[in-house]
Amino acid sequence: MYRFFILFCVALTAALSACSTTKQSPDTSIKTSSVIAPEGRKLGYAGGDAGPRMTGWHRLAGRTLEVSSLADLKLQDKEVILSFDDGPIPGRTDKVLAILDQFGVKGAFMMVGEMAEMHPALARKVADDGNTIGSHTYDHADLTSLDFDAAMAEVIKGELAVTKATGTDVSFFRFPYLAESHRLRAAIATRDMVVMDVDIDSKDYFAATPASVTQRTMDLLHSRGRGIILMHDIHKRTATMLPTLLSELEAEGYKVVTLKFKKTQAPNNLVASADLVTTR
Repeated sequence: MYRFFILFCVALTAALSACSTTKQSPDTSIKTSSVIAPEGRKLGYAGGDAGPRMTGWHRLAGRTLEVSSLADLKLQDKEVILSFDDGPIPGRTDKVLAILDQFGVKGAFMMVGEMAEMHPALARKVADDGNTIGSHTYDHADLTSLDFDAAMAEVIKGELAVTKATGTDVSFFRFPYLAESHRLRAAIATRDMVVMDVDIDSKDYFAATPASVTQRTMDLLHSRGRGIILMHDIHKRTATMLPTLLSELEAEGYKVVTLKFKKTQAPNNLVASADLVTTR
């Protein structure tokens, strides 16, 4: 019995020694990502804290439309333009950019000049990502409260600030508060800038839930069928609601149009709304 016990101890010691030195092969059945792409689709990664995302998934991107004025901007049924005012601002604009990238679409960013000056790297990223660049005055002044010369000085100062920050030409403009005059519209158009109107106001600047902003936007869109959507990339609720809004647009067969400016040989004084109907 004692001899059997000695042999058992020797065998056990050998077995334990083998366990401590043998390297086991990894279990390849364990998934390294918490997000598994559906069959036939690939996972991309945006870096930072963006996490994995699916590429080749969305079919929301529509055509690219070159315009010299909004008279050229004739949207077809179920076409929209996503426009964002008042930025850029860290923590909000960059999230909007990431969401647009995830859905494979571009927006039109009407930047406030002093915001672009404060955050030039972010402003340049908006441009480098292929989005349409516009200005929104230098400090969001109500131009109708200023005399003509002061108003145009505000417009030009904002245009120059956005141009410097983004490193690209500023070819689009939107009036703060949509407060305008025919004289100002004509003067801005002669600067080779398209005056952007609004067809669908999301009113994301109201203290409302992201869900209510989405619902309001879709309700207005259902009644019009197409148009320029106004949003603001400075609000947290906008970044929060945007994935849901884009998902609903995609599910209902809408397409997001990308705007590009087309220079004309002579200044073009004609400006109009997206479908030749001015709405407020």
